Amino acid sequence: MPESLSARLRAIAQQLTDAGVPDPGVDAELLIGHVLGLGRGELQAAVIRGGALGEAESAQLDGLVARRAAREPLQHLTGRAAFRHLELEVGPGVFIPRPETEMVVQIAIDALMESATPAPVAIDLGTGSGAIALAMATEVPHARVFAVERSPEAHTWAARNTAGAGNLTLVHGDLASAFDELRGTAAVVISNPPYVPDDAIPRDVEVRLHDPAQALYGGPDGLDVVRVISRRAQELLHPGGLLVLEHGELQGAQIRALLEADGWRSTATHEDLTRRDRATTALTR
Repeated sequence: MPESLSARLRAIAQQLTDAGVPDPGVDAELLIGHVLGLGRGELQAAVIRGGALGEAESAQLDGLVARRAAREPLQHLTGRAAFRHLELEVGPGVFIPRPETEMVVQIAIDALMESATPAPVAIDLGTGSGAIALAMATEVPHARVFAVERSPEAHTWAARNTAGAGNLTLVHGDLASAFDELRGTAAVVISNPPYVPDDAIPRDVEVRLHDPAQALYGGPDGLDVVRVISRRAQELLHPGGLLVLEHGELQGAQIRALLEADGWRSTATHEDLTRRDRATTALTR
């Protein structure tokens, strides 16, 4: 017998609430929409019309809800992650892009838009899913964007997401040595590096259990990769070029001090929409 969408939506939201899932109502809508091939607005309209789930759809949904209740990331279940205007393919082996990174990449996009160079160069060090690089490439189409990713698994996801972006070059390699041919040419270098201290435990269960450790942990103080990026970005940027680093909410002062000791100027830390420190920028001399 068909099951009403309205009743199933309430039941799933309650099941996810009991499991401690953040935003259970939203996840319930997205899971049902995934099974039915509907966006959230379309699903909400179907609920109002008194729509129902068939037996096969209900069985498929049962499995997905159980996995979400076990705190498997929603994006792993749907295979998709929204980022700015993009819809990215994601799954095991790649860091899932976060909403707070959207404001970080906005800093880089603004700098590219303001560049006097006809085709400014932007470099994303450790691109993961390709979210940052693809946002820059699509929102600043006259820019030339380069991205590097070391993890074979993450590089596979980034290759899927960036395929077809004619102004974006993706390589599989080490951020400490990639793009030697671009030395002294970049207007912007940006990175969302691993910055969690090795002995810290991420708050979110989904992050702790499912995001790749290589994308999370950055040494005893979380800043080992930041130190590498500081040196590498100075080699890649032209004079007056901009470095943009995402980081944890308590790391701004430490990163500013690190960058200033390396010879950067005009260091500044920027808040995200929740008023937490989220990114630090600096200019080359």
